[in-house]
Amino acid sequence: MSRNSKKTPLLTHLVAGGAAGLMEACTCHPLDTIKVRMQLSKSGSKNANGQGLGFLGVGAKIVRNESFWALYKGLGAVVSGIVPKMAIRFSSFELYKSWMADPNGVVSMSSVFLAGLAAGTTEAVLVVSPMDLIKIRLQAQRHSMADPLDIPKYRNAPHAAYTIINEEGIRALYKGVTLTALRQATNQAANFTAYQEMKKLAQRFQDLSELPSYQHLILGGVSGAMGPLSNAPIDTIKTRIQRSSAPGSGFERFKMVTTEIMRKEGFFAFYKGLTPRLLRVAPGQAVTFMVYEKVKTLIDRFTGKAHQEKGSIVKLVTK
Repeated sequence: MSRNSKKTPLLTHLVAGGAAGLMEACTCHPLDTIKVRMQLSKSGSKNANGQGLGFLGVGAKIVRNESFWALYKGLGAVVSGIVPKMAIRFSSFELYKSWMADPNGVVSMSSVFLAGLAAGTTEAVLVVSPMDLIKIRLQAQRHSMADPLDIPKYRNAPHAAYTIINEEGIRALYKGVTLTALRQATNQAANFTAYQEMKKLAQRFQDLSELPSYQHLILGGVSGAMGPLSNAPIDTIKTRIQRSSAPGSGFERFKMVTTEIMRKEGFFAFYKGLTPRLLRVAPGQAVTFMVYEKVKTLIDRFTGKAHQEKGSIVKLVTK
């Protein structure tokens, strides 16, 4: 893969990534809430007859018991973190990719994979780990948002952050950071590699320099499914660790949670919430890549036009 003849500034990737993240969070958050509830349920969610509930049943139960807006619990934490997360993801990926380009500006598939690993690790440490922990604590609360007298422990994202730091210390925000970094690294390595390769093939097959938005949507959805399929157990263990306020080292919590899941729930419990996660991540990445590519193109056109106009003015002045 070669660089464009005119290199896109990192600021463009920051802005486009932030805009994509905001749109993705607002459209896909309810599926994430359902996924978290399924992962936190040790005996499995059941209806009044004792039958197991799928992701649609869990969603309907949340709406029935806690109101529709309960599906958006933790959205504040996500929105406050999603813009910097996506901005960091896309800008750091482009930066790492440029570092690994050969003298002719060509970036190999293995370099794209490594750049994705590094970008995922970077976003996990800087933004995702504390954001995820706050979001999960908010989503795990089973209070009715339709009843003003049903006051939860954590009222909103800032209050949750304050309470967690006050009661457990600031290091508590980084519970499960290693697993979060591992999840994000594998997610973005698979995601970016699949997307970049499929985009390159689509451009070559159609002889296009710029793909239409609907194709970015499709390619983003397909590439977005790669991560969840490869690291579902990591995500389940991470969620359980972040939900708990129990003390102990990271390894001790990892060992305790993993052993407890295997002993009490069995191997397939590591894949709880995979369906809503796929339904959350795949369309989320579809929206993200489509909006990112569109915003980046618009910024490139605007800045290019601005530079063109500036050049014309300079020419007129110097005549």
